[in-house]
Amino acid sequence: MAVITEINDLKRIYERRVPRMFYDYTESGSWTEQTFRENTSDFDQLRLRQRVAVDMTGRSTAGKMIGQDVTMPVALAPVGLTGMQHADGEIKAAKAAEEFGVPFTLSTMSICSIEAVAEKTTKPFWFQLYTMKDEDFVRRLIERAKAAKCSALVITLDLQILGQRHKDLKNGLSAPPKLTAKTIANLATKWTWGLQMLGTKNRGFGNIVGHVDGISDAADLGAWTAEQFDPALDWGKIAKIKEMWGGKVILKGILDAEDAKMALKVGADAIIVSNHGGRQLDGAMSSIKMLPSILDAVGDQIEVHLDSGIRSGQDVLKALAMGASGTYIGRAFVYGLGAMGQAGVTRALEVIHKELDVSMALCGKRVISELDQDVLLVPKDFSGDWR
Repeated sequence: MAVITEINDLKRIYERRVPRMFYDYTESGSWTEQTFRENTSDFDQLRLRQRVAVDMTGRSTAGKMIGQDVTMPVALAPVGLTGMQHADGEIKAAKAAEEFGVPFTLSTMSICSIEAVAEKTTKPFWFQLYTMKDEDFVRRLIERAKAAKCSALVITLDLQILGQRHKDLKNGLSAPPKLTAKTIANLATKWTWGLQMLGTKNRGFGNIVGHVDGISDAADLGAWTAEQFDPALDWGKIAKIKEMWGGKVILKGILDAEDAKMALKVGADAIIVSNHGGRQLDGAMSSIKMLPSILDAVGDQIEVHLDSGIRSGQDVLKALAMGASGTYIGRAFVYGLGAMGQAGVTRALEVIHKELDVSMALCGKRVISELDQDVLLVPKDFSGDWR
């Protein structure tokens, strides 16, 4: 077995083992992919201050996210089609997160259903909601998440209209995949993946198939999904969904201080500074660069989490030191999942945890609550002088 020392080790194995269309689905952004690239490269502009002669015994990365104890302030982000990266992918990722002590967020567009994941886990997970035009479907989806005892609802706000991802269009991405000559040729080289998929019944969108009238095959499902994202979503609808849920609500997709203030007004428990991993509005700022202005706008009145661009424990440290109270990994855990299944997700978490722990110690900090901008060297023009 390969020695895994960093997330990129998992990425290389992942690329070899998973069909190209699903690798491209993960490893792509919209349009020119500028925002996708800058989500990661902007972290590189931040430097860490090395401190010495500080007692580092008894250190801990433990913290809380929306009141939930976590081994480290890192949640698994909602990622669609995770069950096509590895058979029963959502179940395996959820079990790895549960065992490690961090939150798992199930996507509306998951392959394994809410019920399938709940059946195989023992602790509550979070459920991510895309708002659809079919209000009855949304209501039933929320009721299903309640019945599964999901402990938080993560409402994604930045996908009212689907951003264009060139690779997905060129690959003919769907679930199940469209079997063109090109995809058949590639699938033939991924026999381990194929055998795994043959061994599971979870190969469609489990939260949708069987829960919407008139959907009998992949073509029906694709057409319904493409038309269902709600362009009329506004703060009034968000408030109604929050009331319908009745529990903790996290709003994902905040990238502007004014929107952060509105999230505060509707009573969200937390917001996620995110640009959908660079998959929606290309040309938008990276999440880490927008974090300071959003924190200035809402202060400590609401938990502010950060998503998009995190590939290491040092990225986690930088986000927390900048003021975030929690972070999310998407691609980083998917690399592990595609590479090695549940064990790969665990390994991704172990890598990030070790990087966070060691880097925090070398910055002279023993516990998460001590992290602040004192550990960072931030360029004077980091957030830019934009008009």
